[in-house]
Amino acid sequence: MADSGVQDVIDWLIDGARSAERSDLVLGELCERITKAGVPLWRVGIFVRTLHPDVFARSFVWRPDTGVVTATAAHDIVDSETYKTSPLAHLYSTGEAIRHRIPEGGVIRHRINADENIDAYPILRELREEGVTDYIAIPLRFTDGSLHGSSWTTKEPGGFTPVQLAALQTLVPPLARVAEIRALQRTAINLLDTYVGNSAGARILAGKIRRGYADNLHAVIWLSDMRGFTALSDRVAPEKVVEVLNRYFDCQVSAVNNHGGEVLKFMGDGMLAIFPVHDDAGAQAVCIRALTAAREARGNIGKLNAAQGAWSKDILRFGIALHVGHVLYGNIGGGNRLDFTCIGPGVNLAARIEKIAGKLGRTIVGSAEFAGHCEAEWKDVGEFSVSGFSAPRTVFGLRDEQP
Repeated sequence: MADSGVQDVIDWLIDGARSAERSDLVLGELCERITKAGVPLWRVGIFVRTLHPDVFARSFVWRPDTGVVTATAAHDIVDSETYKTSPLAHLYSTGEAIRHRIPEGGVIRHRINADENIDAYPILRELREEGVTDYIAIPLRFTDGSLHGSSWTTKEPGGFTPVQLAALQTLVPPLARVAEIRALQRTAINLLDTYVGNSAGARILAGKIRRGYADNLHAVIWLSDMRGFTALSDRVAPEKVVEVLNRYFDCQVSAVNNHGGEVLKFMGDGMLAIFPVHDDAGAQAVCIRALTAAREARGNIGKLNAAQGAWSKDILRFGIALHVGHVLYGNIGGGNRLDFTCIGPGVNLAARIEKIAGKLGRTIVGSAEFAGHCEAEWKDVGEFSVSGFSAPRTVFGLRDEQP
Protein backbone atom coordinates (compact mmCIF):
# COMPACT_ATOMS: atom_id res chain seq x y z
CA MET A 1 0.00 0.00 0.00
CA ALA A 2 1.59 3.29 -1.04
CA ASP A 3 2.23 5.98 1.56
CA SER A 4 0.06 8.40 -0.43
CA GLY A 5 -2.83 5.94 -0.25
CA VAL A 6 -2.46 5.62 3.52
CA GLN A 7 -2.32 9.37 3.93
CA ASP A 8 -5.44 9.90 1.82
CA VAL A 9 -7.42 7.58 4.09
CA ILE A 10 -5.92 9.15 7.23
CA ASP A 11 -6.85 12.63 5.98
CA TRP A 12 -10.40 11.46 5.32
CA LEU A 13 -10.67 10.07 8.86
CA ILE A 14 -9.12 13.17 10.44
CA ASP A 15 -11.71 15.23 8.59
CA GLY A 16 -14.39 13.20 10.38
CA ALA A 17 -15.30 10.83 7.53
CA ARG A 18 -17.94 13.40 6.70
CA SER A 19 -18.90 11.84 3.39
CA ALA A 20 -20.38 8.92 5.38
CA GLU A 21 -23.49 10.02 7.24
CA ARG A 22 -23.97 6.90 9.37
CA SER A 23 -21.54 4.72 11.31
CA ASP A 24 -22.11 1.71 9.06
CA LEU A 25 -21.37 3.87 6.02
CA VAL A 26 -18.08 4.97 7.61
CA LEU A 27 -16.87 1.36 7.75
CA GLY A 28 -18.10 0.57 4.25
CA GLU A 29 -16.37 3.57 2.70
CA LEU A 30 -13.23 2.99 4.79
CA CYS A 31 -12.89 -0.59 3.55
CA GLU A 32 -13.46 0.46 -0.04
CA ARG A 33 -10.81 3.15 0.25
CA ILE A 34 -8.29 0.79 1.87
CA THR A 35 -8.92 -1.95 -0.68
CA LYS A 36 -8.59 0.50 -3.56
CA ALA A 37 -5.28 1.67 -2.08
CA GLY A 38 -3.87 -1.84 -2.20
CA VAL A 39 -4.73 -3.85 0.93
CA PRO A 40 -6.76 -6.97 -0.01
CA LEU A 41 -9.36 -7.06 2.79
CA TRP A 42 -11.97 -9.79 3.21
CA ARG A 43 -13.84 -9.42 6.51
CA VAL A 44 -13.48 -6.35 8.74
CA GLY A 45 -15.24 -5.88 12.08
CA ILE A 46 -15.60 -2.90 14.41
CA PHE A 47 -16.89 -3.62 17.91
CA VAL A 48 -17.88 -0.75 20.21
CA ARG A 49 -19.11 -1.23 23.74
CA THR A 50 -22.01 1.04 24.67
CA LEU A 51 -23.63 2.83 27.60
CA HIS A 52 -27.13 1.38 27.31
CA PRO A 53 -29.36 -0.51 29.78
CA ASP A 54 -29.99 -3.37 27.34
CA VAL A 55 -27.10 -3.32 24.86
CA PHE A 56 -23.53 -4.31 25.76
CA ALA A 57 -21.99 -3.58 22.37
CA ARG A 58 -22.67 -2.82 18.72
CA SER A 59 -20.89 -4.58 15.91
CA PHE A 60 -20.28 -3.51 12.30
CA VAL A 61 -19.00 -6.24 10.01
CA TRP A 62 -17.98 -5.55 6.40
CA ARG A 63 -17.38 -8.04 3.62
CA PRO A 64 -17.06 -7.24 -0.08
CA ASP A 65 -19.98 -9.51 -0.94
CA THR A 66 -22.41 -8.30 1.76
CA GLY A 67 -21.39 -4.75 2.59
CA VAL A 68 -21.78 -3.73 6.23
CA VAL A 69 -24.01 -5.75 8.57
CA THR A 70 -24.80 -4.22 11.98
CA ALA A 71 -25.87 -6.05 15.13
CA THR A 72 -26.22 -5.51 18.86
CA ALA A 73 -25.27 -7.79 21.75
CA ALA A 74 -27.01 -7.89 25.12
CA HIS A 75 -25.03 -7.68 28.36
CA ASP A 76 -25.27 -11.42 28.97
CA ILE A 77 -23.06 -12.09 25.94
CA VAL A 78 -19.99 -11.81 28.19
CA ASP A 79 -21.05 -15.08 29.82
CA SER A 80 -21.51 -16.90 26.50
CA GLU A 81 -19.04 -19.32 24.95
CA THR A 82 -19.22 -17.33 21.71
CA TYR A 83 -17.75 -14.33 23.47
CA LYS A 84 -15.33 -16.22 25.70
CA THR A 85 -13.81 -18.03 22.71
CA SER A 86 -13.41 -14.87 20.63
CA PRO A 87 -9.97 -13.34 20.04
CA LEU A 88 -11.57 -9.98 20.85
CA ALA A 89 -12.40 -11.18 24.37
CA HIS A 90 -8.69 -11.85 24.83
CA LEU A 91 -7.92 -8.39 23.47
CA TYR A 92 -10.32 -6.80 25.96
CA SER A 93 -9.16 -8.84 28.95
CA THR A 94 -5.51 -8.21 28.17
CA GLY A 95 -6.10 -4.50 27.84
CA GLU A 96 -8.13 -4.28 31.04
CA ALA A 97 -5.62 -6.32 33.00
CA ILE A 98 -2.97 -3.70 32.27
CA ARG A 99 -5.38 -0.75 32.68
CA HIS A 100 -5.79 -0.24 28.94
CA ARG A 101 -2.06 0.24 28.39
CA ILE A 102 -1.64 -2.08 25.41
CA PRO A 103 1.75 -1.26 23.84
CA GLU A 104 1.54 1.10 20.86
CA GLY A 105 0.87 -0.88 17.76
CA GLY A 106 0.11 -4.06 19.72
CA VAL A 107 -2.10 -6.54 17.87
CA ILE A 108 -3.44 -10.05 18.25
CA ARG A 109 -2.57 -12.02 15.13
CA HIS A 110 -3.48 -15.48 13.87
CA ARG A 111 -1.97 -16.82 10.65
CA ILE A 112 -4.92 -19.11 10.12
CA ASN A 113 -3.32 -21.67 7.79
CA ALA A 114 -0.35 -22.19 10.09
CA ASP A 115 -1.74 -21.37 13.54
CA GLU A 116 -1.95 -24.36 15.89
CA ASN A 117 -4.50 -22.63 18.15
CA ILE A 118 -7.26 -22.23 15.58
CA ASP A 119 -9.47 -24.92 17.14
CA ALA A 120 -9.72 -22.84 20.31
CA TYR A 121 -11.53 -20.08 18.39
CA PRO A 122 -14.75 -21.04 16.54
CA ILE A 123 -14.77 -17.76 14.62
CA LEU A 124 -11.30 -18.53 13.23
CA ARG A 125 -12.41 -22.00 12.15
CA GLU A 126 -15.31 -20.38 10.27
CA LEU A 127 -12.96 -17.93 8.61
CA ARG A 128 -10.63 -20.72 7.57
CA GLU A 129 -13.56 -22.44 5.83
CA GLU A 130 -14.14 -19.18 3.91
CA GLY A 131 -10.54 -19.19 2.74
CA VAL A 132 -9.18 -16.55 5.11
CA THR A 133 -5.43 -16.81 5.67
CA ASP A 134 -4.67 -14.05 8.16
CA TYR A 135 -6.54 -12.44 11.08
CA ILE A 136 -5.48 -9.48 13.18
CA ALA A 137 -7.26 -7.70 16.02
CA ILE A 138 -6.23 -4.15 16.86
CA PRO A 139 -7.59 -2.25 19.88
CA LEU A 140 -9.56 0.95 19.41
CA ARG A 141 -8.65 3.11 22.40
CA PHE A 142 -11.00 5.97 23.19
CA THR A 143 -9.85 9.14 24.93
CA ASP A 144 -11.74 8.17 28.11
CA GLY A 145 -9.55 5.07 28.45
CA SER A 146 -12.20 2.59 27.34
CA LEU A 147 -11.10 -0.22 25.04
CA HIS A 148 -12.97 -1.34 21.94
CA GLY A 149 -11.96 -3.61 19.08
CA SER A 150 -11.33 -3.95 15.38
CA SER A 151 -10.54 -7.08 13.38
CA TRP A 152 -9.08 -7.32 9.86
CA THR A 153 -8.75 -10.38 7.63
CA THR A 154 -7.47 -11.26 4.18
CA LYS A 155 -7.56 -14.21 1.79
CA GLU A 156 -4.16 -13.50 0.30
CA PRO A 157 -2.02 -16.68 0.31
CA GLY A 158 0.75 -15.10 2.35
CA GLY A 159 -1.51 -13.07 4.63
CA PHE A 160 -0.89 -9.40 5.31
CA THR A 161 2.56 -8.16 4.33
CA PRO A 162 4.56 -6.15 6.91
CA VAL A 163 3.81 -2.97 4.95
CA GLN A 164 0.06 -3.68 4.87
CA LEU A 165 0.00 -4.50 8.59
CA ALA A 166 1.86 -1.28 9.38
CA ALA A 167 -0.63 0.66 7.24
CA LEU A 168 -3.62 -0.75 9.14
CA GLN A 169 -1.97 0.01 12.47
CA THR A 170 -1.38 3.59 11.32
CA LEU A 171 -5.02 3.98 10.28
CA VAL A 172 -6.53 2.66 13.51
CA PRO A 173 -5.85 5.70 15.80
CA PRO A 174 -7.73 8.21 13.58
CA LEU A 175 -10.41 5.54 13.06
CA ALA A 176 -10.74 5.31 16.86
CA ARG A 177 -11.36 9.08 17.05
CA VAL A 178 -14.12 8.87 14.44
CA ALA A 179 -15.63 5.81 16.17
CA GLU A 180 -15.55 7.59 19.52
CA ILE A 181 -17.30 10.69 18.17
CA ARG A 182 -20.01 8.60 16.51
CA ALA A 183 -20.35 6.46 19.65
CA LEU A 184 -20.73 9.54 21.86
CA GLN A 185 -23.45 10.87 19.57
CA ARG A 186 -25.29 7.56 19.79
CA THR A 187 -24.79 7.43 23.57
CA ALA A 188 -26.42 10.86 23.88
CA ILE A 189 -29.37 9.64 21.82
CA ASN A 190 -29.61 6.37 23.80
CA LEU A 191 -29.57 8.15 27.15
CA LEU A 192 -32.16 10.70 26.06
CA ASP A 193 -34.37 7.94 24.65
CA THR A 194 -34.01 5.97 27.90
CA TYR A 195 -34.69 8.81 30.32
CA VAL A 196 -36.99 11.22 28.48
CA GLY A 197 -38.31 9.23 25.48
CA ASN A 198 -37.79 9.32 21.72
CA SER A 199 -39.82 12.39 20.87
CA ALA A 200 -38.55 14.49 23.77
CA GLY A 201 -35.00 13.34 23.09
CA ALA A 202 -35.25 14.39 19.45
CA ARG A 203 -36.51 17.82 20.50
CA ILE A 204 -33.68 18.25 23.00
CA LEU A 205 -31.03 17.25 20.45
CA ALA A 206 -32.59 19.69 18.00
CA GLY A 207 -31.75 22.48 20.46
CA LYS A 208 -35.14 23.03 22.07
CA ILE A 209 -33.63 23.23 25.54
CA ARG A 210 -34.54 26.69 26.81
CA ARG A 211 -36.77 26.85 29.86
CA GLY A 212 -40.28 27.88 28.89
CA TYR A 213 -40.13 26.40 25.39
CA ALA A 214 -43.30 24.37 24.75
CA ASP A 215 -45.33 22.98 21.86
CA ASN A 216 -49.11 22.85 21.87
CA LEU A 217 -49.70 19.16 21.20
CA HIS A 218 -52.90 17.27 20.43
CA ALA A 219 -52.58 13.84 22.02
CA VAL A 220 -54.16 10.97 23.85
CA ILE A 221 -53.08 11.15 27.49
CA TRP A 222 -52.47 7.93 29.43
CA LEU A 223 -52.15 8.17 33.19
CA SER A 224 -51.89 5.01 35.26
CA ASP A 225 -51.40 4.23 38.92
CA MET A 226 -50.90 1.13 41.04
CA ARG A 227 -53.45 0.38 43.76
CA GLY A 228 -52.15 -0.16 47.29
CA PHE A 229 -48.57 0.78 46.52
CA THR A 230 -48.05 2.61 49.84
CA ALA A 231 -49.14 -0.44 51.81
CA LEU A 232 -46.99 -2.70 49.63
CA SER A 233 -43.94 -0.49 50.21
CA ASP A 234 -44.53 -0.57 53.96
CA ARG A 235 -44.49 -4.36 54.28
CA VAL A 236 -42.05 -5.41 51.54
CA ALA A 237 -38.26 -4.97 51.48
CA PRO A 238 -37.12 -2.00 49.33
CA GLU A 239 -35.24 -4.28 46.93
CA LYS A 240 -38.41 -6.31 46.37
CA VAL A 241 -40.43 -3.14 45.79
CA VAL A 242 -38.03 -2.14 43.01
CA GLU A 243 -38.38 -5.60 41.45
CA VAL A 244 -42.18 -5.43 41.61
CA LEU A 245 -42.22 -1.94 40.08
CA ASN A 246 -39.92 -2.95 37.23
CA ARG A 247 -42.09 -5.95 36.36
CA TYR A 248 -45.22 -3.85 36.66
CA PHE A 249 -43.89 -1.11 34.37
CA ASP A 250 -42.61 -3.68 31.87
CA CYS A 251 -46.23 -4.73 31.38
CA GLN A 252 -47.25 -1.19 30.44
CA VAL A 253 -44.22 0.24 28.63
CA SER A 254 -44.15 -2.55 26.06
CA ALA A 255 -47.87 -2.07 25.38
CA VAL A 256 -47.51 1.71 24.94
CA ASN A 257 -44.50 1.32 22.64
CA ASN A 258 -46.17 -1.43 20.61
CA HIS A 259 -49.03 0.89 19.67
CA GLY A 260 -47.23 4.13 18.87
CA GLY A 261 -47.24 5.83 22.25
CA GLU A 262 -44.38 7.33 24.21
CA VAL A 263 -43.76 7.04 27.93
CA LEU A 264 -42.87 10.47 29.33
CA LYS A 265 -42.19 9.74 32.97
CA PHE A 266 -42.62 7.50 35.98
CA MET A 267 -43.94 9.11 39.16
CA GLY A 268 -43.41 6.59 41.94
CA ASP A 269 -45.90 3.92 40.93
CA GLY A 270 -47.60 6.18 38.37
CA MET A 271 -46.87 6.48 34.66
CA LEU A 272 -47.59 9.27 32.18
CA ALA A 273 -47.62 8.52 28.45
CA ILE A 274 -48.93 10.18 25.32
CA PHE A 275 -50.07 9.09 21.87
CA PRO A 276 -49.64 12.12 19.57
CA VAL A 277 -52.49 12.99 17.22
CA HIS A 278 -51.14 14.66 14.10
CA ASP A 279 -54.49 15.81 12.68
CA ASP A 280 -58.13 15.80 13.73
CA ALA A 281 -59.00 13.10 11.21
CA GLY A 282 -56.52 10.78 12.89
CA ALA A 283 -57.87 11.17 16.44
CA GLN A 284 -60.15 8.14 16.21
CA ALA A 285 -57.36 5.85 15.01
CA VAL A 286 -55.03 7.06 17.75
CA CYS A 287 -57.69 6.56 20.43
CA ILE A 288 -58.26 3.00 19.20
CA ARG A 289 -54.51 2.32 19.36
CA ALA A 290 -54.30 3.73 22.88
CA LEU A 291 -57.26 1.63 24.02
CA THR A 292 -55.70 -1.46 22.46
CA ALA A 293 -52.50 -0.69 24.39
CA ALA A 294 -54.45 -0.31 27.63
CA ARG A 295 -56.10 -3.69 27.14
CA GLU A 296 -52.73 -5.22 26.31
CA ALA A 297 -51.25 -3.78 29.51
CA ARG A 298 -54.19 -5.14 31.49
CA GLY A 299 -53.60 -8.57 29.96
CA ASN A 300 -49.87 -8.41 30.66
CA ILE A 301 -50.44 -7.62 34.33
CA GLY A 302 -53.02 -10.39 34.48
CA LYS A 303 -50.38 -12.85 33.25
CA LEU A 304 -47.90 -11.47 35.76
CA ASN A 305 -50.40 -11.99 38.56
CA ALA A 306 -51.06 -15.54 37.37
CA ALA A 307 -47.36 -16.28 37.78
CA GLN A 308 -46.95 -14.17 40.90
CA GLY A 309 -46.23 -17.12 43.18
CA ALA A 310 -42.68 -17.16 41.88
CA TRP A 311 -41.98 -13.57 42.92
CA SER A 312 -44.61 -12.03 45.20
CA LYS A 313 -47.56 -12.82 47.43
CA ASP A 314 -49.34 -9.64 46.29
CA ILE A 315 -51.83 -9.34 43.45
CA LEU A 316 -51.10 -6.20 41.46
CA ARG A 317 -54.07 -3.93 40.84
CA PHE A 318 -53.92 -0.74 38.84
CA GLY A 319 -55.94 1.82 36.94
CA ILE A 320 -55.54 3.60 33.60
CA ALA A 321 -57.29 6.82 32.61
CA LEU A 322 -57.48 7.83 28.94
CA HIS A 323 -58.26 11.30 27.69
CA VAL A 324 -57.68 13.13 24.40
CA GLY A 325 -57.01 16.84 24.18
CA HIS A 326 -54.36 19.54 23.92
CA VAL A 327 -51.34 19.71 26.20
CA LEU A 328 -48.28 21.92 26.48
CA TYR A 329 -45.22 19.76 25.78
CA GLY A 330 -41.85 21.26 26.63
CA ASN A 331 -39.25 22.44 29.17
CA ILE A 332 -40.39 23.17 32.69
CA GLY A 333 -38.22 23.58 35.77
CA GLY A 334 -36.05 25.85 37.84
CA GLY A 335 -32.48 27.05 37.46
CA ASN A 336 -30.43 24.57 35.44
CA ARG A 337 -32.66 21.59 36.29
CA LEU A 338 -35.36 21.07 33.65
CA ASP A 339 -37.90 18.42 32.85
CA PHE A 340 -39.29 17.82 29.35
CA THR A 341 -42.90 16.90 30.04
CA CYS A 342 -46.49 17.80 29.28
CA ILE A 343 -48.87 19.85 31.40
CA GLY A 344 -52.32 21.33 31.06
CA PRO A 345 -55.98 20.74 31.98
CA GLY A 346 -56.00 17.51 29.95
CA VAL A 347 -53.28 15.96 32.11
CA ASN A 348 -55.03 17.16 35.26
CA LEU A 349 -58.33 15.63 34.11
CA ALA A 350 -56.68 12.28 33.36
CA ALA A 351 -55.14 12.26 36.85
CA ARG A 352 -58.49 13.01 38.47
CA ILE A 353 -60.55 10.41 36.62
CA GLU A 354 -57.87 7.78 37.25
CA LYS A 355 -58.60 8.23 40.98
CA ILE A 356 -62.31 7.81 40.22
CA ALA A 357 -61.48 4.51 38.50
CA GLY A 358 -60.17 3.23 41.83
CA LYS A 359 -63.37 4.19 43.62
CA LEU A 360 -65.41 2.43 40.93
CA GLY A 361 -63.26 -0.71 41.05
CA ARG A 362 -62.44 -0.37 37.35
CA THR A 363 -59.11 -0.86 35.61
CA ILE A 364 -59.64 1.25 32.47
CA VAL A 365 -61.72 4.43 32.31
CA GLY A 366 -62.02 7.19 29.75
CA SER A 367 -63.17 10.76 29.49
CA ALA A 368 -66.16 11.76 27.39
CA GLU A 369 -63.76 13.23 24.81
CA PHE A 370 -61.91 9.94 24.49
CA ALA A 371 -64.97 7.68 24.57
CA GLY A 372 -66.58 9.75 21.82
CA HIS A 373 -64.02 8.42 19.33
CA CYS A 374 -64.91 4.74 19.97
CA GLU A 375 -68.38 4.87 21.51
CA ALA A 376 -69.23 1.19 21.04
CA GLU A 377 -66.51 0.20 23.53
CA TRP A 378 -67.77 2.32 26.43
CA LYS A 379 -70.70 2.90 28.73
CA ASP A 380 -71.50 5.85 30.96
CA VAL A 381 -70.63 4.96 34.58
CA GLY A 382 -71.61 8.27 36.16
CA GLU A 383 -71.09 11.98 36.49
CA PHE A 384 -68.57 13.13 39.07
CA SER A 385 -67.31 16.34 40.59
CA VAL A 386 -63.67 16.71 39.62
CA SER A 387 -61.31 18.78 41.71
CA GLY A 388 -60.09 21.82 39.78
CA PHE A 389 -62.92 21.72 37.22
CA SER A 390 -66.02 23.91 37.53
CA ALA A 391 -68.50 21.43 36.10
CA PRO A 392 -68.97 17.69 36.81
CA ARG A 393 -67.41 15.33 34.27
CA THR A 394 -68.90 12.13 32.87
CA VAL A 395 -66.65 9.08 33.24
CA PHE A 396 -66.89 6.06 30.94
CA GLY A 397 -65.99 2.45 31.65
CA LEU A 398 -65.40 -0.40 29.25
CA ARG A 399 -68.41 -2.56 28.44
CA ASP A 400 -66.30 -5.72 28.66
CA GLU A 401 -65.02 -4.92 32.16
CA GLN A 402 -66.98 -5.65 35.28
CA PRO A 403 -66.11 -3.71 38.46
